[in-house]
Amino acid sequence: MDFSKLTAYLDSLNARYGVPGFDIKITKDHETIYRHSGGCRDYEKTQPVTDQDLYYIYSATKVITMTAAMQLIEQGKMKLDDPVSNYLPEFRAMRVADHYVIGQWPPVLPKQDDPCHDASTPITLRMLMSMTSGLSYDIGSEPIRALRDKTDGRATTREMMGAIAQMPLLFEPGSHYTYSLGHDVIAGVIEVVSGKTYGQYLKDSLFDPLGIRDMYFQVDDALRPRLTAQYTGVMGSDEIRPVEQKNAYRLTDRYESGGAGIACTVDAYSAVIDALANGGVGKTGRRILTPDGIAALAVNQLRTEILPEYQAPWRMEYGYGLGVRTLIHPEDSPTPQGEFGWDGAAGAYALIDPVNHVSIFYTQEILGMIKVYSEIHPMLRNLAYEALP
Repeated sequence: MDFSKLTAYLDSLNARYGVPGFDIKITKDHETIYRHSGGCRDYEKTQPVTDQDLYYIYSATKVITMTAAMQLIEQGKMKLDDPVSNYLPEFRAMRVADHYVIGQWPPVLPKQDDPCHDASTPITLRMLMSMTSGLSYDIGSEPIRALRDKTDGRATTREMMGAIAQMPLLFEPGSHYTYSLGHDVIAGVIEVVSGKTYGQYLKDSLFDPLGIRDMYFQVDDALRPRLTAQYTGVMGSDEIRPVEQKNAYRLTDRYESGGAGIACTVDAYSAVIDALANGGVGKTGRRILTPDGIAALAVNQLRTEILPEYQAPWRMEYGYGLGVRTLIHPEDSPTPQGEFGWDGAAGAYALIDPVNHVSIFYTQEILGMIKVYSEIHPMLRNLAYEALP
């Protein structure tokens, strides 16, 4: 295997795009076949990237959450087409905004006093996982802000479910696709079903079996020095500016976001997707999911008429499964049918290939950098697979 082209491309990211630092790990059959990092982890750009660095992975968290949810589905403790109100009664009576315009950019999200009507379709777990529930991603909504104020920023994941349920839906459940807080709600469901906090469930059922120690929902003072410097892209330009090291999707000090809450090392995250790439068995020999459960995650959930609401020019070969992109046109990709994964708001990228038992995890820490999705991620995938036998 000759990864020299991939290495040269990675080493060019600073000159091409201004990426201050990155790390990538590729595994096959539980073995690391490629590992490369570059650049610096600190704002002063004096400390090189190390394998002990923590990254906010944002929506790459969703792959973890979907794995946890599928575990409970396989155990018969919940079903994909169950109404979410079976577990979270707050979601029994939902309201749909009368005048939300799907596809409008920038979106104008409905407020609490905007005209609404009662939803005629209950939200199911499948809808939450496939982003067809009608929920929005309005983390600054009035109900969320009110609960934060009421609890002095200490509301738990379970408590926050009531605030999310008060937010107007953007459309009738099941009728469209839009990125949302659905996976945060799934974390709340997992708490009810398991009788544990979401973080404790993950520790007991995923992290400990895989030997993972460096995955966190809350970064305390002891961990903070390990955080990678965070940046943001400037809309309409290629400029990258430093920003404060924080995760806005951690809504309170005790909130564990199933959609975007995790900070971790590359090795920690890689252990999960390596297991998913190898039939659900980790390098430790412990099983976290069955091959059928993994395959179920990668089944496209979007009907033909709503698939364009998900697709972008750089992912036309993909559909959307249960919280993951899923390859539906392998003729347009170097990866095989069955490849799936997701990414994160600061540029994380996860690829899981159960056919070849390959996983790829790449991290950087730049918010709002569109070119990481449209250019860098596809190129990483293509160059990695060019090197594979």
